[in-house]
Amino acid sequence: MHAILALRQQVFVVEQNCVYQDADALDLSAWHMTGRRTDGKLVVYLRINAPGTRFAEATIGRLLTAGAMRGQHLASRALKRALRRCAALYPGQAIRIAAQTYLVDFYGRFGFQTVGAAYKEDGIDHIDMIRSAAGMDSI
Repeated sequence: MHAILALRQQVFVVEQNCVYQDADALDLSAWHMTGRRTDGKLVVYLRINAPGTRFAEATIGRLLTAGAMRGQHLASRALKRALRRCAALYPGQAIRIAAQTYLVDFYGRFGFQTVGAAYKEDGIDHIDMIRSAAGMDSI
């Protein structure tokens, strides 16, 4: 867990210059997905939370890739794996995410569609996006 929290702080607090409480109660009930290099170094991460924890729908959050590993499509591979995991854990249910607005096109490639207006969360522009349960067949 230390490696996860350290990488999340590096990306979300230090790189994005955003002072906020990254470790939260959602970590306690989340399914944490990690990807590591052959030497064991953590390079990609995300968490999945069940319906009713953050949103009415299941949610995928804290998706990140370590700076030195960006550009290798690790986040895309991790997200595909997370979508398959959500389909197995919560069949027939939609997934809602709180996406940083600059990532709308990225998430759109995986079937997520924006809902509502953009908003500030911890000083960063976000927008909610939903992937319908019907879209789970195309993972």
